[in-house]
Amino acid sequence: MGFISEFKAFAMRGNVVDMAIGVVIGGAFGKIVGALVEKVFMPVIGVVTGGVDFSKSAAELKAAQVAADGKVVPAVELGYGAVIQATFDFIIIAFVLFLVIKAMNKAMPKPPAPPPPGPTADQKLLAEIRDLLAKR
Repeated sequence: MGFISEFKAFAMRGNVVDMAIGVVIGGAFGKIVGALVEKVFMPVIGVVTGGVDFSKSAAELKAAQVAADGKVVPAVELGYGAVIQATFDFIIIAFVLFLVIKAMNKAMPKPPAPPPPGPTADQKLLAEIRDLLAKR
């Protein structure tokens, strides 16, 4: 089997195509949830916290300086606010995904329950013996 035909067989497998579709839909869904987080939830959290914008929060490790040649050396900052913002984003995205999956599971039809198993060979034999004894 040649390299190209082997790659074609791999790429056309159902699992690979399903995964590709999932990635594309996931990217589109990520944009929706990202906009929801940025434009709906974060302003509310900002109001609750008194207008604090976590994404710009940082601890200054070294102040900005002017070098001997007149160029400004920017400050060195530890941007912990970006981590806080990413944590809020993650929690909200995980919660929204939980709600979506819960709604999908509720909307999907449940498979029918399997029929109860029939009597075993031993049970059939015992039933025949019981029936014979009952006729006596």
